[in-house]
Amino acid sequence: MPLPAPLRLRNGRVIDPVRDLDEVTDLWLAGGTIAGIGAKPAGFPGDAREIDCTGLIVSPGIIDMHVHLREPGREEDETIATGTEAAVAGGVTSVACMPNTEPALDSRMAVEFVVHQAQRAGFCNVFPIGAVTKNRDGKELAELGGLVEGGAVAFTDDGAPVYSAEIMRRALEYCRMFDRAVLVHAEILELTQGGVMSEGAVSVELGLRGMPGVAEDIMIARDIMLAELTGGKVHILHVSTAGGVDLIRQGRKKAAALKAAGKPSFWISGEACPHHFILTDECLRTFDSNYKMSPPLRTEADRQAILDGLLDDSLTVLATDHAPHAPEKKERELDQAPNGILGLETFLPLCVTHLIEPGLLTWPRMLAKMTCNPASVLGIDRGTLLPGRPADVTVIDPKAKWTIDKFASKSKSRNTPFHGTAVTGRAVATIVGGDVKMLRTG
Repeated sequence: MPLPAPLRLRNGRVIDPVRDLDEVTDLWLAGGTIAGIGAKPAGFPGDAREIDCTGLIVSPGIIDMHVHLREPGREEDETIATGTEAAVAGGVTSVACMPNTEPALDSRMAVEFVVHQAQRAGFCNVFPIGAVTKNRDGKELAELGGLVEGGAVAFTDDGAPVYSAEIMRRALEYCRMFDRAVLVHAEILELTQGGVMSEGAVSVELGLRGMPGVAEDIMIARDIMLAELTGGKVHILHVSTAGGVDLIRQGRKKAAALKAAGKPSFWISGEACPHHFILTDECLRTFDSNYKMSPPLRTEADRQAILDGLLDDSLTVLATDHAPHAPEKKERELDQAPNGILGLETFLPLCVTHLIEPGLLTWPRMLAKMTCNPASVLGIDRGTLLPGRPADVTVIDPKAKWTIDKFASKSKSRNTPFHGTAVTGRAVATIVGGDVKMLRTG
């Protein structure tokens, strides 16, 4: 394939959290990599294409490390092509896709299929995440080594917990050999079975079966202790409870103290999704299935705790848990509808509107949670504008005012509760490997 044409991104506010860089300057791309920042690099072609980025933010390409692309098996909800097109429309240059497909991504052949389909689609980078156990049924470890060889960057049974502590321990030990993280869906199923929403005053008032927050907290506590036992790398997906945030906070402090003392340590990190720091269980009073998700929307105290976790870096990653469902599935009675909402195209504006605009996070801190931090969890060579690195770049209009329209989405599905919501901030260019995949003009 021919190399992408050289490109100059002129006069933008270039932010690279890896280097604490935040200044108005030029970014130069050539040969699919970052050529330089600032003055024109020696030997850079004189006929390069230019994009005027005056008043815009030039960031490392946004990484969403928690995405459900549904293919293979549930192409009526989403395909790798439609999901990755939605990603670039939202300014996302890389996604890590979850293995709860049909069949599950539990073999080398399965992850190689995803890589091949993503290359055929040609929109953004797709990094497959392999299943921890065969068929994600929690009974027997998958062939982790073969999955790594096929391209898996991490492991999870997301959508289901790894229920056996023994299997989780062995998974962490094996993944340590491959320098891979285990991503945890934290849930005690006996406590959540049949649940529709978070257990609490609202669920009682509505007469709906609830899912207590402690069902999440117990599993988080277990897996932090197993990470310490094995020296493994654990990342907690879609944290939704105040208790979970505090457990991760304590775990990170302990890991840091062990490391500072020169003792064997471990890795613990956690992520927040926009719906969990914007919405609460009060939304379920509408009985709108677009507010139904797993883990569920919780109380205002939990919502605030997630914001606090983002502020003090107990939660180091922002992700979407993009979970498309065909309309005929989602538009059912609340107890029959599947969990999940869209996220790729609303990710950036919702974070800008609810984290930047109120002054909770600065642009460099927020972008770190969307670029270099998820890259660090996954161990991928992305998330920075260092020269020589892949030329994945997101250009953002931080002041753009617009209204979310689910009917304009590139996804095959329409399940979002944010339809009609006024937001601030929007990606205006998405560049993957030096190729401009999306450019908004006017």
